[in-house]
Amino acid sequence: MSGPHTDATRVLSDWRPLDRQQEALRQAFLSLLDAREDACLRACEPGHVTASAVLLDAAGDNVLLTLHPRVGRWLQLGGHCEPEDGTLAGAALREATEESGMSGLVVDPEPVHLDVHPITCSLGKPTRHFDVRYVVRAPAGAEPTRSDESLDLRWWSLSAPPENTDLGPLFTAATSG
Repeated sequence: MSGPHTDATRVLSDWRPLDRQQEALRQAFLSLLDAREDACLRACEPGHVTASAVLLDAAGDNVLLTLHPRVGRWLQLGGHCEPEDGTLAGAALREATEESGMSGLVVDPEPVHLDVHPITCSLGKPTRHFDVRYVVRAPAGAEPTRSDESLDLRWWSLSAPPENTDLGPLFTAATSG
C-alpha cells in the first residue's frame, strides 16, 4: 500500500466527524481500505475512494459547481485518484485545478464530508464512489474556465444551492469547518 491508500487510511483514522452518520461512513471507508489494497483505484469494481473539492471563492461565500455530463446534475469538482497522487487532499486539489482551470488554489488538509453513492463511471459498470470531500479555496479574482469534463461551471451561493440537488449537507459542512 502506498500513495493515496496509505494517506486515506491515515487521514480517516485520525479524522473525527461531528455526527453519527459521518462516523458510520468513516468506519465503512476504513473497512474498504483495510479489505482492498486497490481501494483508491478506479479498477476496484466493488467501489473505490474518490476525492472531491468544495471549491470556495476567496470570500468563502460561493462554491463552484460543475454540471456533470454523465450525471446531469450540479456537483462539486473531483474524481478518481491517480497513481501519481500522493494524498487524497492532493488528488482533490489536482481535480479542482483541472476542472476549474484556475491556478493558485489551496486545499485544507482535513476532510469536511464523506459520501457514498452509486455511479457508472469510466469502467462502464455500476460501482460506488466512496467520496472524501475537502474544502479548496480560490485566490481573489480567480475566474473559472470550463473543461471538457463539464457541461457548465457556475458559482453558487452557499446559502442557495441549485434546485434538484442533494448538496445541502455538503454546503453546511463547508461552512462549519
